[in-house]
Amino acid sequence: MSTFVRTLRHPLGLASALVLAAILLAVLFAPALSPQPPDASSLRDAFAGPSAGHPLGFDSAGRDILARLLHGGRNTLGGAALALAVALALGVPAGLLAGYYGGWFDSAASWTVNLIMALPAMVVLLASRAILGSTVWVLMVVLGFLVAPAFFRLVRGIVAGVRNELYVDAARVSGLSDTRIVARHILVVVRAPIIIQIALVSGIAIGLQAGLEFLGIGSGDVPTWGAMLNEAFKNIQRAPLLLLWPGLALGLTSGALVLLAAALRDALEDRRPAPAAPPPVPAVVAAIPDEPREGLLSVRDLAVAYPGREVVDGVDLDVRAGEIVGLVGESGSGKTQTAFAILGILPETGRVARGSITIEGTEIVGLPERRHRALRGNVVAYVPQEPMSNLDPAFTIGGQLAGPIRHKLGLSRAEARARVLELLAQVEIADPERAFRSYPHEISGGMAQRVLIAGAMSCDPKLLIADEPTTALDVRVQAEVLGLLRRLQRERELGVLLVTHNLGVVADLCDRVAVMREGRIVETGTAGQVLSAPEDPYTRKLLDAVLEVS
Repeated sequence: MSTFVRTLRHPLGLASALVLAAILLAVLFAPALSPQPPDASSLRDAFAGPSAGHPLGFDSAGRDILARLLHGGRNTLGGAALALAVALALGVPAGLLAGYYGGWFDSAASWTVNLIMALPAMVVLLASRAILGSTVWVLMVVLGFLVAPAFFRLVRGIVAGVRNELYVDAARVSGLSDTRIVARHILVVVRAPIIIQIALVSGIAIGLQAGLEFLGIGSGDVPTWGAMLNEAFKNIQRAPLLLLWPGLALGLTSGALVLLAAALRDALEDRRPAPAAPPPVPAVVAAIPDEPREGLLSVRDLAVAYPGREVVDGVDLDVRAGEIVGLVGESGSGKTQTAFAILGILPETGRVARGSITIEGTEIVGLPERRHRALRGNVVAYVPQEPMSNLDPAFTIGGQLAGPIRHKLGLSRAEARARVLELLAQVEIADPERAFRSYPHEISGGMAQRVLIAGAMSCDPKLLIADEPTTALDVRVQAEVLGLLRRLQRERELGVLLVTHNLGVVADLCDRVAVMREGRIVETGTAGQVLSAPEDPYTRKLLDAVLEVS
């Protein structure tokens, strides 16, 4: 069910939408609905009551109230829309960039916003009127500039809070560009608050414009609701009813905006899938078999540093096509940092201090982000730990898997859907159609891990990096996931780097092992050699700990 339909099913949403639609239609078709031009004056009819063809009567200058109300709505709502457009165009993109990238742009933009917010809005508007003239459109552009910081601070705060979420990292590793990540995973988080802010800012713009006109600061020769209030207030003792119509128009418009925004926000937050018959499954797109590969991953003298410390020092590591290499060590040993360096997704303060990393002979240390991104997904893929945190709660499983496929492989929507269903079946999900339509909160942790594996396999990668893929799962599901990884590795001749602290997983799955301690590789060899006759004391200590627990 679409968001629009859900909004209209909300009683407040339907009522407010009808009120707004009636006001907007009346304003748009003002020339056809008004009996005469808004400035046509007949002093003989001043303060006259309702009559045939003039249902609301006349004002103090003998002008038709209905005509001025309809045409004035055009200017009032048009001015508010202009202010809102300026505020959105300045505030939202700047907030997205500052929140997502941070750095110097964030500092400069935040300083500018703080400066603008320190300015007294009414004083700035009065000064603008004196310098630029009293045209209402010019004042609304200035107002849009003044309220843009409200959108900036709202968007920046939300984006800064979600940019380091694991599902954003997962999207980055899948090969999506920053633009697509922001549009698909970040913007969806801020859309509901933006909608509420739009309603509030629209109400403020309408009210402030009406206030300026009421005080006589706006364009006196242009009919607006504020100018009508000004004229009515001057004659409140003789004709108090003149205040009713512009006041009612302002109140209904502002109230309907707020109520419609709240209903739309509720509809956006309600992500329950509507029951529907499953659509027919299109023909499955056959995967293209990989060609033989050698020298898949080679790491030499790798060092990863953060300010004041080095967490990886002198690591040498190789993964060949068709083998699984285990990278083993305790928490904090540098395993994940090594994996992140290979993927090119080190945190902002981390960097590769020295060394070489080649994937299929391509040196990736110092590679521009755009070229590095091109390798992710269809050359190197990633299966993270904590499966539920790596799935975006705003999208269905099918939507999350289909996005990178369409971007990387150039498939149509139908082809991508077929590919996703095929992948879900390959990772042994019993009902791919149901999983495709489900949101992350509707599936189990084991199924979520299978979904992540399906996503990693979606673009036929040659190297798979799996970071603790069974940590959060029970023993039975762990065994199923390990068996799935082994089967996929054999069928696709994948090279797999398995990051783990679990020697049982290593014994069950790995061909070769590299043992890591305090950022260094202390022992390497075949799984059988390392587990049955370890040479390094640290490796023996790890094995003894496993035996003691057993």
